[in-house]
Amino acid sequence: MNFEFEEFNSPEDIFVYLSSIAPPMKNTMPINSYKGYIFSIIPLNPTTGNLYLMIYTKGKLDGKLLEFDMNVKKYKAVEAAERADKNYFVVLTPKRNTIADEAIKELEKSTT
Repeated sequence: MNFEFEEFNSPEDIFVYLSSIAPPMKNTMPINSYKGYIFSIIPLNPTTGNLYLMIYTKGKLDGKLLEFDMNVKKYKAVEAAERADKNYFVVLTPKRNTIADEAIKELEKSTT
């Protein structure tokens, strides 16, 4: 597997990025909080599954549903995805994620 990386300053910046590439409708998108990183891994070549983009920041989010308001660049935990004018993120905290493990290993190797 090959990875490209894009680092952001905050989870809000990642939410802006993902909200801007999603189609304009009520969205619920997954975001990972794993091993000290908040990230999303996007396949860049879906036919071979060989190249991925990891957009990330360092940090941790609790596993829950987050409502993100792109206009004010703020998020909050909610119980349900109810508003069509907001984007929603489901925070996943996997026990094990082999693709993320490979990406993190490559990322940390390239920053040392």
